Amino acid sequence: MSGMSGEVWLGVDLGTGGVRALAVTSTGEIVGRGERPLTSHRSGPRHEQDPHEWWSAAAAAIADAVADLDPHRVAGIAVDGTSGTVLVVGADGAPLTPAVMYDDARATAQRDRVNEAGATTWERLGYQRMQTSWALPKLLRLLEEHPGARGGLLAHQVDVVNRHLVGGPVATDLSNALKTGADLESGTWPAEVHEALGLPASLFPALVRPGARLGVVGAEAAARCGLVAGTPVLAGATDGTAAQLASGATEPGSWNVVLGTTMVFKGVTRDLLHDPQGVVYSHRAPDGSWLPGGASSTGAGVLVHEQESGGLAGWSLDDLGAAVDVREPARTVVYPLVGEGERFPFVAPDARGLTLGDRTGERPPERFAALLQGVALVERLALDGLDRLGADLAGRHVSTGGGSANAAWTQLRADVTGRDLEVPAAGWSAAGSAAGMAVLAASSTGPLADRAREMVPAARTHHHDPERGAVFAPAYRRLVTELADRGWLPPESAEHALARAGAGVAS
Repeated sequence: MSGMSGEVWLGVDLGTGGVRALAVTSTGEIVGRGERPLTSHRSGPRHEQDPHEWWSAAAAAIADAVADLDPHRVAGIAVDGTSGTVLVVGADGAPLTPAVMYDDARATAQRDRVNEAGATTWERLGYQRMQTSWALPKLLRLLEEHPGARGGLLAHQVDVVNRHLVGGPVATDLSNALKTGADLESGTWPAEVHEALGLPASLFPALVRPGARLGVVGAEAAARCGLVAGTPVLAGATDGTAAQLASGATEPGSWNVVLGTTMVFKGVTRDLLHDPQGVVYSHRAPDGSWLPGGASSTGAGVLVHEQESGGLAGWSLDDLGAAVDVREPARTVVYPLVGEGERFPFVAPDARGLTLGDRTGERPPERFAALLQGVALVERLALDGLDRLGADLAGRHVSTGGGSANAAWTQLRADVTGRDLEVPAAGWSAAGSAAGMAVLAASSTGPLADRAREMVPAARTHHHDPERGAVFAPAYRRLVTELADRGWLPPESAEHALARAGAGVAS
């Protein structure tokens, strides 16, 4: 493999449980890969990691990915990280605070201060308010607990690794900086908000768009990672944005639905969406377009949960798939939440999973069918919510994540939502966010959409069947009505969804 010619792009994904590095050619061939685990420290609402481990794991994963390559072929590297993970570092890059992860939920009081100080700015940027897990409230909390860190520099997860790569301070990308309060319209930090919160301007690094050149790999990092000193380092993005780039959904009107443990929506629009309910928020794409989306708390994780403690106990997913009752619709209507609270397509902290209908005598395959249909109904409700905001939904719809490997489920989702769904080749889909960062790195040589078309493999398409989709309209109307009656789904959202269902419009 070392004798192969042509440029190779490195994508690095800093996940929760590990780091993945991929070496990808300009035609989308994966020619090298490496992985290393990461350790989390959790206790109740606390979730922290050791930032030193991010770099050691990333360096080892990169070295594995290029081990069989001529390192001179590597034309650029980009890194993504978990959204909202933050710490403060000193002038030498050493941590001055713990590294607080994306889902750490201890900054409740600081969230309220942030939302009071930045109300006008957050409204203008379309997401209305910050959540407890966002980075700016967590930054306030870190500085209150570590006042000596006020003289340091904010760092997101990707900034730590990028700093090691280039051997010095780096700018931060607007994608990771969204939850730290960056003004994505102007590309600057909101100075008036920082002043109101008592945050010094020196705390915040320079801002650049994803894909911008941060510097080049330094001698020390090159030796450790098996790279050539001088290899370009490009600004990355959040892991969710990286997954969208990997899907190839990079043009206005295109959407990617990641069906994993949860279900994440990300699309491309020319204009910023404003959501009065604060459900949808938007990243900024390298070309200046907008990447709106949201993350539901439902998804394929409900299947594992019900295997362990619910109506699917004692059955494997393979057996359920083979024995599933294909009667449509299922006799029960499900909103498949595992825990408490929903974030998208509506915000309801008190939401719980629900089942409408009689479950007497229900067999596991029937329950399995109801859960699959329930996830598809939530996906339809999310698309109706995006339509209500004026989002462009006319482009490609791509499905990625582990749930997309189930062809029957993907076809069901296409029929229920009224959208043709494309599923990338299995090997590429499994590559995930690291592949998206390789695409982003390659965009340094031309438009992102062009690089995505060249690198993302052809997908199989599940064409929706309008007649089959119409069968689920009564179940959809029943679910929407129930969610509104419980006060979880706002009336205007319910009215819009019911109007579209009544008019025979899938989504």
